Amino acid sequence: MIEKLLTAPIATAESFADDPVEEMFPEEFALVAGAVDKRRREFGTVRNCARRALATFGIDPSPLLPGPGRAPRWPDGIVGTMTHCTGYRGAAVARATDIRSLGLDAEPHAPLEDPGVMDLITLPEERTHLAQLAAHQPDINWDRLIFSAKESVYKTWYPLTGRWLGFEEAHLTLDPTNSTFTARLLVPGPVIDGHRLDTFTGRWLIDAGLVLTTVTVPAPT
Repeated sequence: MIEKLLTAPIATAESFADDPVEEMFPEEFALVAGAVDKRRREFGTVRNCARRALATFGIDPSPLLPGPGRAPRWPDGIVGTMTHCTGYRGAAVARATDIRSLGLDAEPHAPLEDPGVMDLITLPEERTHLAQLAAHQPDINWDRLIFSAKESVYKTWYPLTGRWLGFEEAHLTLDPTNSTFTARLLVPGPVIDGHRLDTFTGRWLIDAGLVLTTVTVPAPT
């Protein structure tokens, strides 16, 4: 699935089943040793996906440990992102000379469990937009889709800024005609090579009972 959204120069890998916990590096296992088995397996499997993607660039397997803000620490010269949800684990990586940052999120294609969450993650204008979309395409769970898109936006934002981005600090517009979305930042965006970035653009896919969203920020040419 993931290769439908992200292609070269981005390398990807995904899994629909978990690997044995024994395939984790000891440093990784130590971080989840006290967690339930499900958490240990998803933690290890998504990192194995990342290692398979990194192998595309000739990078040998090594522990992938969290850094500041719990974001993964990637090998020098590499940017990347990981995601996992029930039944899916995926990762994407690229050379920093090609891509400055990228975000990937996967969610079950199902309504958000708590309808009240919508008021926490969306702006009033976004809720109006989602209602209009739902009137034309009620088979899509737009609430879950915008939640996933905002997660991808945050995963792209954080490596560029090292700062938190609240759900209310980006206004998203979803385009069902080409399965893309635009995130207009409502706070000062990151500065890349002297230019301030005020929008992120992304893509989305619904398949196999899942929602996948991605955001990429290409390196300036």
